[in-house]
Amino acid sequence: MALMASRTKASRVLNCLIEKTACLRTGPCANGFSRRILDDPFGGIGHFRCYSSSAAVASNESRLGLGGFEVLGLKDYEEYRKALYGEITHKALLVDAVGTLLVPSQPMAQIYRKIGEKYGVEYSETEILNRYRRAYAQPWGRSRLRYVNDGRPFWQYIVSFSTGCSDTQYFEELYHYYTTEEAWHLCDPEAERVFMSLRKAGVKLAVVSNFDTRLRPVLQALNCNHWFDAVAVSAEVEAEKPNPTIFLKACELLGVKPEEVVHVGDDRRNDIWGARDAGCDAWLWGSDVYSFKEVAQRIGVQV
Repeated sequence: MALMASRTKASRVLNCLIEKTACLRTGPCANGFSRRILDDPFGGIGHFRCYSSSAAVASNESRLGLGGFEVLGLKDYEEYRKALYGEITHKALLVDAVGTLLVPSQPMAQIYRKIGEKYGVEYSETEILNRYRRAYAQPWGRSRLRYVNDGRPFWQYIVSFSTGCSDTQYFEELYHYYTTEEAWHLCDPEAERVFMSLRKAGVKLAVVSNFDTRLRPVLQALNCNHWFDAVAVSAEVEAEKPNPTIFLKACELLGVKPEEVVHVGDDRRNDIWGARDAGCDAWLWGSDVYSFKEVAQRIGVQV
C-alpha cells in the first residue's frame, strides 16, 4: 500500500511537471525529423541520426524515461524521483566511456586520412568525415546490434565507405590503433583520485558503454581498468543503450538496485533516457555535471 501510494504521488508530480513543460518540447529539424547526437567508439566523433518526430512524440508519451524528462530540468526530475523512492543514497556510479570517461586524442578523419595515405586513400578529411556520418547513419542490416563481439564486420563497412579503401591491411592497422593508449586520453585528469575516493567511501563503480570487445583493452591501455568493479559493454551484454537491459546488467554485476544507482554520460538519448528507463538516476555530462569531482560531491563524497 505504501509503495502504491508513493507511485500515485509520483505520478501526480510527473503529470504536473509534464503539463508545465509540454510547450517546451524539442522541435523537429528542418527536414521534419528529431535530431539526436550519438557516440562513436571507433573514432569518437559526434554524429547525427534522425527519428520521425511523430514516433518520437509517441515514444515520449508512452515511456517513463522519455515521457517528459526531455524537457524537465534536473531539479524537476529529482523531485519526481524523491516522490517515487523517497530519500535514496547512491550506492553505485555508472560511467559512460566515449565522451565522458575518455575521448579520442585526435580527430577521427585525421587518423583515417593519416594512416590511409600509404594505402592509397585520397579523400580529404572533410570528405571522410561526411562519408563516415552517412555510413554510420544507415541501418546496420546484418544484426540488430552494431557491435557484435569485436565489431569487425561493422567497422570494415564503415572504414571502406568512409575512405573508399577496402585494403584489409589498412583496416587492421586502423582497427588496432584504436586499442592503444595513443588513440585515447581521459576526459578528466582528476578521475583517478575521485574514483579512488568514491571506492573508499563504499560507492561501487562500473563502465556502461556501447562498444565492441576492444573496450577492456582500451581501459587497460589507459591504466584505468582497475578503477571499476564491473564493465557492461554492449557487445558482451548484447544490448545497446538506450536499451535499459545494459543498465540493469550493470546493476546486477554490482549487486545494487537500479534506484540506488546514478549513471553519468554525455548523450541525452542513450545515457539519460536509457538509464532512467531502467529506473536509475542519470546526470548529463557537460550539463548537469562538469567533472567527476562534482559527481562525487553530488553523491555526498568529499574528494
